[in-house]
Amino acid sequence: MEMFVQRTKVLQISLLAIFSAFLVELVFGLISNSLALITDSIHALLDSVVTLVLLLAARMAIKPPDAEHTYGHGKIESLGGLIGGIAIFLIACYFIYESINRLQSPPPSILPGLFAIIGGLYTIGIDIFRIILLQKSIKKVGGTILKADFYHAFMDLGSTLVAIIGIVVVSYGFYHGDFVAALILGGLLALLSIKLVYRTAQDLTDIISPELVKNVREIAVTTEGVIDADPILMRKSGDTIFADVTISLRGDTSFDKAHEISSSVERNIKNKISNASITIHFEPNWEDVPLDAKIYDIVKSIEGVKGVHNVSTHKTRGKTYSDLHVMVDREISLLSAHKISEIIEKKIQENIPEIEHATIHLEPFLTVPEKFNIQDKVTEEKIKTILEKYSEIKKIGRIVSLNFENILKIDIDCSFDRNLSIEKVHDLTSEIEHIIREEIKNAVITIHPEPD
Repeated sequence: MEMFVQRTKVLQISLLAIFSAFLVELVFGLISNSLALITDSIHALLDSVVTLVLLLAARMAIKPPDAEHTYGHGKIESLGGLIGGIAIFLIACYFIYESINRLQSPPPSILPGLFAIIGGLYTIGIDIFRIILLQKSIKKVGGTILKADFYHAFMDLGSTLVAIIGIVVVSYGFYHGDFVAALILGGLLALLSIKLVYRTAQDLTDIISPELVKNVREIAVTTEGVIDADPILMRKSGDTIFADVTISLRGDTSFDKAHEISSSVERNIKNKISNASITIHFEPNWEDVPLDAKIYDIVKSIEGVKGVHNVSTHKTRGKTYSDLHVMVDREISLLSAHKISEIIEKKIQENIPEIEHATIHLEPFLTVPEKFNIQDKVTEEKIKTILEKYSEIKKIGRIVSLNFENILKIDIDCSFDRNLSIEKVHDLTSEIEHIIREEIKNAVITIHPEPD
């Protein structure tokens, strides 16, 4: 926004300057009977009109996005540059035509005087001021509109120089010198205007540098957590580059993690392209994702499932089987829980046909609040007595029993002989959990085994 405001201020100064040049050249041209100076004043007037068009385009480009222009009004700047470029080309063609026509005409009968030279020198000063002002502004804030006005200033300077040279050489008897210079200048300006028209027309067709798209893709792909980036859609409106980037993430990536990765991609792109407006879309990619993670993602999205854990897959005789624990509302009936189990198995086989069968262990779900009642010391002593009967347990660690309504949540830390197999430890913890449940009804038990 600030850059657009600065451009409009520069164009306002440029407009006032060139319009003053028109008035001076017209008055001094009429006084001195200088046809060249009067012609150049008309060119200055036309240049004023073009600068006014560019100024209006720049003002419209400042307008914020609205319901009909969701990307803003930056394209108006490119349109203004296109109009300015076409105007330059037409003026250049007129110069070429007029130069050829005058080269074929007899020498003029009215010779300009000192007043014509003074008027021309004033315009040269104005043109040099505009060129310096616009050149500095282009380096500082850029913009096709300022470039168009810069070319106008350059053209006006050239035409005024041609007029003065013509006035000077005519006094030495070389009546066609100014026309030859004007012909050369017209050809140069025609080339500049074609280049400007081509560039701004390309902007209006949403052309974007393939190298820029490649850089954005590389930035996205090299961001940690991103598997691929495609498609990448980019366009330019004014000075803002809009980019819609679709990234692929592992299918088992959590939503929070996906959002974090997307923010990293956006930040990394903006570090390289400061004037970019980035929109990131993320999609799951299940290639190279373990079957366990796929199953977990499928099951947790099924209605009625409160939690999933201990998901495992194994192969037997070339067939793949799955085993998982699913928590459901502890108050629903066995029939309702069984229906959820059937839906789970159906969904798994639909999405992962290679799985021959899924064994589902249903468990009651308990929502554990952040704050429990006071710990039950009596219960903890009972548990410690049970644990001390097992010689395989080398050390009894923390025992935490927390009451919640009619449910007792028990967490147990204990160390086993480090040489025991995982299978033996699993059997022991399952046995201990069963014995504790026999002693303490409505208990939810979690044993954390550690090697001693």
